[in-house]
Amino acid sequence: MDALQQDIQVSFRFPVFFTTGAFDPANRILRDLVSTPPDPAPADALVVVDAGVAGAHPDLASRVAAYASAHADALRLAGPVLVVPGGEAAKDGLDTVNLVLHAIQEAALCRHSYVIVIGGGAVLDVVGYAAATAHRGVRLIRVPTTVLSQDDSAVGVKNGVNLFGKKNYLGTFAAPFAVVNDFSFLPTLEDRDWLGGISEAIKAALIRDAAFFDEIELAAPRLVARDLDAMSRLVRRSAELHCAHIARGGDPFEAGSSRPLDFGHWAAHKLEQVTSHRLRHGEAVAIGLALDCTYAWQTGELPEAAYRRIMALFDALRLPTYAPELSAHLDAPDDPRSVLRGLAEFREHLGGRLTILLVRGVGLPYEVNEVDTGGMIRSIELLRSRAS
Repeated sequence: MDALQQDIQVSFRFPVFFTTGAFDPANRILRDLVSTPPDPAPADALVVVDAGVAGAHPDLASRVAAYASAHADALRLAGPVLVVPGGEAAKDGLDTVNLVLHAIQEAALCRHSYVIVIGGGAVLDVVGYAAATAHRGVRLIRVPTTVLSQDDSAVGVKNGVNLFGKKNYLGTFAAPFAVVNDFSFLPTLEDRDWLGGISEAIKAALIRDAAFFDEIELAAPRLVARDLDAMSRLVRRSAELHCAHIARGGDPFEAGSSRPLDFGHWAAHKLEQVTSHRLRHGEAVAIGLALDCTYAWQTGELPEAAYRRIMALFDALRLPTYAPELSAHLDAPDDPRSVLRGLAEFREHLGGRLTILLVRGVGLPYEVNEVDTGGMIRSIELLRSRAS
């Protein structure tokens, strides 16, 4: 046998900024990002905006244009601002992907051009997928506008589109060129999105940082009262924990079976599907975390005091811990409408052995490769009783 063994090592590096007023001409972050000396020509950029963000900030397109005009020596808009549908529906199928790809093609962007996407996590996902596949990769700058996208999804290296009724069936691992977290977008969020995004911070605290969990508990009244300073600190620390895991966890592109940052997500992804996205991602993650913590408590791994402390935090932050769909079709685990089907779909998505992360306490994660269906059903019934 004649074979060549090819070893390729590629290093990725991108900044994550925290700021306010990213499109104020006095804010130089975007300008400096796209300036590429010694090239004297301004960089071409297509700006894509989440329709929900455009509605909440009707002057955003004009502010983007004014920013580009003020920094015309560094940045040139390659076309009008493209507004795309927001929310999880934007990720279902390829309609939005094709819309963005068409705009990239019409703008004649090259691999040294930029796509700047402003929006929630779903829009960042779908636009990121389009940018990663056009020319095998156009530079992407993410400007996340929700708590969840700022404290979790935008700082990662994944993009995805839902297909065949499965979450992120199509996707890429593609590091962004940069992430610009602009806190000035957060005050216009609905309460559901303001609070729902905190679930990803709780997840990070549960598996990585007990002191951060303490901080979230203390800040809960201020977070519920929509205190922007408290939320900014939560977003900053959660993003830092997510970045640290991706950069130093040893598996940034998920070649193995372990997915610590997907704690609670096997059920969350399935709940989003079976509720037709009535549950938003952050809400579904809160329920998924509550379920897995209940299961760990029921199996004797998570002490009752720690379990009740975790559940009390969900209650204090007004996060859901149960939805009726959780109890549907439990007698038929293979039914596509059963949340238990999410275990098989999660294993298929990850590859390898089923690997579920649970906790023995705040900051004390452990993994299991098997789940007792009866025990999981009892955990669901406990959550149902608790909710009622």
